[in-house]
Amino acid sequence: MKRSALAGLGLALALTAAPATTHAAELTLFHSWSNESEIAALNVFVNALKDKGHTIRELAVPHEQSGAGGPIVSLVIAGTPPNIFLTGNADIYRDIRDRGLGQTVGDLFDEIGATEAFPAPVREAIKVDGEVRKIPTGIHIDGIIYYNKKVAAEAGVDPESWETAADMWGDMATVKDAGFNFMAMGGNSFQAGYLFHALMAGVAGPEAFNKFYRIGPDGTPDATVFEEQGLRDAIEFFRMITDQADEGWVNRQWNESTNTVISGKTLMHLHGDWMKGQWKANDKVLGEDYGCINLPGTKALSVTVDAMGILGGDTVSPEQLQAEFDMAAIVVDPVRNAEFASFKGSTPVRVDAPTEKLDACNQLVLDSLQRDNYWVLNPFYISDSDWINSVWNTMFTFQGDTSMTTDDAIEMLRDEFDAIFG
Repeated sequence: MKRSALAGLGLALALTAAPATTHAAELTLFHSWSNESEIAALNVFVNALKDKGHTIRELAVPHEQSGAGGPIVSLVIAGTPPNIFLTGNADIYRDIRDRGLGQTVGDLFDEIGATEAFPAPVREAIKVDGEVRKIPTGIHIDGIIYYNKKVAAEAGVDPESWETAADMWGDMATVKDAGFNFMAMGGNSFQAGYLFHALMAGVAGPEAFNKFYRIGPDGTPDATVFEEQGLRDAIEFFRMITDQADEGWVNRQWNESTNTVISGKTLMHLHGDWMKGQWKANDKVLGEDYGCINLPGTKALSVTVDAMGILGGDTVSPEQLQAEFDMAAIVVDPVRNAEFASFKGSTPVRVDAPTEKLDACNQLVLDSLQRDNYWVLNPFYISDSDWINSVWNTMFTFQGDTSMTTDDAIEMLRDEFDAIFG
């Protein structure tokens, strides 16, 4: 890798407010972000890189079409790989590495003092087969509840008082009788997939979650999970959520689902905490308009560490590689990262990020991640992409077909497992 030829570059890159780079480069950036909060956050990094004199050409595809990162692989195969690509999927990094186009960033992070400032989930999530290949952009919890405080008050319920899932479900009739939807739900495989793995962590627990998703030494997850009660409980909890959804759930995107809560039609949404970006984009105030809680009684939280990768190999010029490292240093700079988080709704990836931009929801995340055995990594960091996509499709099928039973869903998952892992 060319990293060794750039020894000492890290200290220069750490000065992200430095004048424009002498040797400007043109880079291609691939991403699948589109809503207001995502674009505002991404522009924190993009504009900082442009201020250094570099040019960025963006390639954007809708999130729902990006799948497990397939378009990135297609670009690589076509001979037009992006210099910077937003994905956390470890398989994408392996594919790019195995084609001689990968680039590590661990030495850079060590040089600029970032590594020691990353919390444990971040340090683990950015590694691919033991090497640091991902540039962490933000921490998200894949399944957390954001609720409308005014709806709660009008309905006469207090989500902060819920200690168990039974407490939560016990208030559903009260909320509906007051004329509100209880919990938002959208209509695509992404939302079904993320909801399900959040429930595998929160309802089934960390051990069952890792059995279901983590690839073991034999190259497969642990098939004994299909006999576990925790898997059945997670599926049945999923059914309870989807059964109570309002009629508008069909084809609804995640931000549109969140907007039903923001607009006062629905009490709450159990989804990734990037939802906060939507609340902020609508000028809503935490503590006054909305609040956030973990799923009552949750056993563990699934953690996403949003990340980007950069291109290496002989096709990357020295000027482009320097510009890519400029971007890496910008992204993990504590001030820039905190600014990004304030738009995106994420929690900064560094423990030394400025505290003035942290709020109660960020603190809930940080406090939760300090608890032992209370977090697991997003499946894309530990599992097989084909398996994850099959789980998404199975659970979305289950969501839309109310005649399917829990046994039907388990059998469908088992068939998909056997087809993939043989």
